[in-house]
Amino acid sequence: MLTLKNGGFMSIIKRNNGTTMTNLFDDIFSKDLFNWGLDNYSGTATSLPGVNIRENAEHFLVEMAAPGMNKEDFKIELDGNNLTISSQRTQADEPRQDERYTRREFSYQSFQRSFTLPKDVVDIDHIQAKYQNGVLNLVIPKKEEAKQKPPRMIQIS
Repeated sequence: MLTLKNGGFMSIIKRNNGTTMTNLFDDIFSKDLFNWGLDNYSGTATSLPGVNIRENAEHFLVEMAAPGMNKEDFKIELDGNNLTISSQRTQADEPRQDERYTRREFSYQSFQRSFTLPKDVVDIDHIQAKYQNGVLNLVIPKKEEAKQKPPRMIQIS
């Protein structure tokens, strides 16, 4: 262990062929064992962006946490009732000749998340997307006939 100036500790990890033992454990325990298809995948060893899906009487709201990205980084595709959100970014900046990284954790990744929309419920022609404050928001409106009607009184004859 190394003691840092502020009194904390930093552990030293033995490297084996350029990889760390913690990477091995991360690889084993971070895999989604139930997702063998390509519906939801990450092109790197990083995790997929988290997604929340909310529903109200008017629409579905898909929120994807993707901080540090730009709206141009996303590709949103609708094929039938399959909605796919993907992104592919590469590391563009290389260190100058007079500098080198001792640790580099910034990761530009690729990912793909796919969702099946209910066929007779959503209005696929009016889906809206907006990226703001690190969150991609998709508003998927419901068709008029699929919206829940307010309660009403029925007269007895």
